[in-house]
Amino acid sequence: METPIFIGIDVSKRALDVHVLPSNEHWESANTPAGIDELTERILVLSPTLVVLEATGKYEAPCAAALAAASVPVTIVNPRQTRNFARSMGQLAKTDRIDAALLALFADRVRPEVRELPDDETEALAAILARRRQLIQMRTAEKNRQHVASRAVRKSVAAHIEWLDAAISDVDDELRDAVLASSIWRAKEKLLRSVPGV
Repeated sequence: METPIFIGIDVSKRALDVHVLPSNEHWESANTPAGIDELTERILVLSPTLVVLEATGKYEAPCAAALAAASVPVTIVNPRQTRNFARSMGQLAKTDRIDAALLALFADRVRPEVRELPDDETEALAAILARRRQLIQMRTAEKNRQHVASRAVRKSVAAHIEWLDAAISDVDDELRDAVLASSIWRAKEKLLRSVPGV
């Protein structure tokens, strides 16, 4: 029988801190499309039993969606639940690395339920992620172009970058909404269960 593998990912705007149990392997990936792709590939090789991310409001959505689209067992949990777990373990220190390790331990000890995404949800998340990646690549190309563009086209390039920023923001909102509506989102259910009478 294979040893179960639990992974905690602490998410911030710029970075994804990853901790793996029982090996205690730790790494950091950029919270960018390329960084998420690299993280997803590394996690797929590990064949984890469960990956846990904490709800941040929006920064976890691209990573959670990419993992779910790759059929990795992933769940998003309520930060209050993980803070209470940390206190119960006597862990008061707080760094990204410590938080990732606590999330992995939470995955192992609590084992929050994972629900498989239906095929249509998986396809929708994959499509939104692909579109997000395309828009970010276009914006990067335009920003690189802006530095060397002649004065005659700088205004046009700047306008396109502004449009791309708005389009990326719209896609990020769409991705967040898709993740919130999906079965990988656990924080809403946990919050509802904590309200008396629900």
